[in-house]
Amino acid sequence: MDASVNMAVNLGGLEMKNPVTTASGTFAAGREYDDFFDVSLLGAVTTKGVSLDGWQGNDSPRIAETPAGMLNSIGLQNPGVKALCEGDLTWLATKDVPVIVNVSGHSFEEYAAVIEALEADGRADAYEVNVSCPNVDAGGMTIGTDPASVESVVSLCRSKTRKPLIVKLSPNVTDVAEIARAAVAGGADAVSLINTLLGMAIDARTRTPKLARVVGGLSGPAVKPVALRMVWQVSQAVDVPVLGMGGICTGEDAVEFMLAGATAVAVGTANFVNPCSCAQVIEGIRAYCVEQGVSDVNELVGGLKC
Repeated sequence: MDASVNMAVNLGGLEMKNPVTTASGTFAAGREYDDFFDVSLLGAVTTKGVSLDGWQGNDSPRIAETPAGMLNSIGLQNPGVKALCEGDLTWLATKDVPVIVNVSGHSFEEYAAVIEALEADGRADAYEVNVSCPNVDAGGMTIGTDPASVESVVSLCRSKTRKPLIVKLSPNVTDVAEIARAAVAGGADAVSLINTLLGMAIDARTRTPKLARVVGGLSGPAVKPVALRMVWQVSQAVDVPVLGMGGICTGEDAVEFMLAGATAVAVGTANFVNPCSCAQVIEGIRAYCVEQGVSDVNELVGGLKC
């Protein structure tokens, strides 16, 4: 490990010891992964999406493997904010790592109520407002594809907290920069992207969909070119930091996102393949900086030469 490289970044007011966090829904709260590496090494842990009273999620099957990726239609299954506070946040409090809680809701009021409950608990360091999940019938992407709705829900969440507010954007839109500007207008301190691309898989032998819900969210290396393009577009459209994600598996993948304009990155689907992915991405970024003579990782942000 080379201590000569400054790896610390500031994501909209959230101080991170390095630019790597986890993509919501791929890491739970880190308990299982802590058996493989110390999660305190992360710049932050981003929890699975949480709602007010808990959601059952979608029917099975809800996972399908695809070339260079996977489809999921989990449907934001979670036990609710009270259970998160009593269980996962209590465990994470024993770790020296900032916590970003991913906030979900079926209505504007539910988003606000979740943040109010987390504010009362006090142990979340930042919130990621998920207005982009494609696997629920209300809330999620139904909000995140409309600029006016995005601005309204973010504004309501902003009124409930002074902590860093990150808004997670959907790639399933015509103009992602327009949605990003709406999030910033509502009070976002940062934006994160991309969430999954809407897709489907068919079993030709049975002539049936591979997912019970028919459609689901595509993630993994297959989406990386789309994610890079959108991160680049958004970073030029807004003046808040960008948390980039979408197919990151290696340190060099992460560096590409930073060059495109991301201040920090999230590792998602790679965690299912290699439980040490996040730790390896951190060291990969550091190794790249040493090789390239970069003393401060922030020098990479927006460094793409066009």
